[in-house]
Amino acid sequence: MLIQFRFKNYKSFKNEAVLDLSSTKITENADNVVQIGHEKILKLAAIYGANASGKSGIFDAFEYMSYYVIQSFKFDDEISERQKENRITPTPFRFSKETKDAPSEFEVYFSRVDKKGKIKFYNYGFSVDANQVHEEWLNIKSASGREYKNVFYRDLKEIEFPGLTSKQVELISEGLSDETLVLSLGAKLNVAIFKDVRRWFLDNETLNYASLSQNVYLYRNMPDGFDSDVQVQENVVRYFSSFDDGIVGFEVEENQQTDDKEETTYTIDTLHKMMDSAERGTIPLADESAGTLKMFSLYPFLVSVIEKGNVLFIDELNARLHPLLVRNIILLFANKDTNPNNAQLIFTTHDTWQLSTDVLRRDEVWFTEKDKTGCSSLYALSDFKDSNGVKIRKDENYEKNYLLGNYGAIPRLTTLKLKGDK
Repeated sequence: MLIQFRFKNYKSFKNEAVLDLSSTKITENADNVVQIGHEKILKLAAIYGANASGKSGIFDAFEYMSYYVIQSFKFDDEISERQKENRITPTPFRFSKETKDAPSEFEVYFSRVDKKGKIKFYNYGFSVDANQVHEEWLNIKSASGREYKNVFYRDLKEIEFPGLTSKQVELISEGLSDETLVLSLGAKLNVAIFKDVRRWFLDNETLNYASLSQNVYLYRNMPDGFDSDVQVQENVVRYFSSFDDGIVGFEVEENQQTDDKEETTYTIDTLHKMMDSAERGTIPLADESAGTLKMFSLYPFLVSVIEKGNVLFIDELNARLHPLLVRNIILLFANKDTNPNNAQLIFTTHDTWQLSTDVLRRDEVWFTEKDKTGCSSLYALSDFKDSNGVKIRKDENYEKNYLLGNYGAIPRLTTLKLKGDK
């Protein structure tokens, strides 16, 4: 489980931002808290804020860290110029001389069950710019441990490997380049501890519904086996029935290849009940509502993270979905019966109704706010204090107070001006 995600100097976040999923001592919604070793960890985090305040920046930072961990073993001195051009470099805070050429920094704390069935806690992080890795570290402890032990530490001058064998050190040192992470290369060299950490990043899912191009990709994505396995199709129908019982089945047909593309494409029709006969009517899936298409695209990712107990990070969960349907998704993760492996849902949203439904704890509600210099900040409702220095009580109307601006993180609005009126 993700315990904490920290990053600095990335996009609009000039200063350090910390998304902390450690539970506080508040008492509401105890089922949302999971005890692992000495840690009490939350299953949910909802991020609110005005447009352009930095919500998507948090999502992007987590996605970028995952990308770099998974891909950087490819970033060596011998890759082609085309590969170098395709490498995605970090985006530092551009509006300060102090940061525009400085490295971006990323760090996570998380728990994971290793191959021997033992719970381990990891602390991993790195700082990187467009040209090289400036710093990288990995620390580990057991579930009963109090202190982390260092596996390796690296900066621009040296690398220390107290937790590795001499042979592992030799292999990594020979293949390491300035742009490559020790963790990424070590995982490809079959170092077990590095494979475990990289696998955690691989098993997590990030879905960007704020991006039009990503929406197109997500809507075309099918659940594994959906094209041929009737049971998978029936599972999707059962999933749909929780919000739309009109869809009773699917017809899936493989399209004939007309070019040299290797990717197989399919035509999917949804089957609906006829109002005056036992026959079934068909509609192309693409003609279903935007909400239905989004729920179809969500299904395989929900199944994956719930089964594996991993992290699902969604940018704009509420887009094209009714608030009650969003609430149902939140409850899927909150309920220990439907989420037995303690998967976590982190999402950005403008759906303020969820603040009034008692499904979220105060320490699961986060806000982003951008100041006049263009710097974003991140803070939790549980840490917020009013003008008298008093923390927010659990009996307050969070939605009303948020929309009134009592917690910050709302748009600074004036009258819309469509022309150069005097």
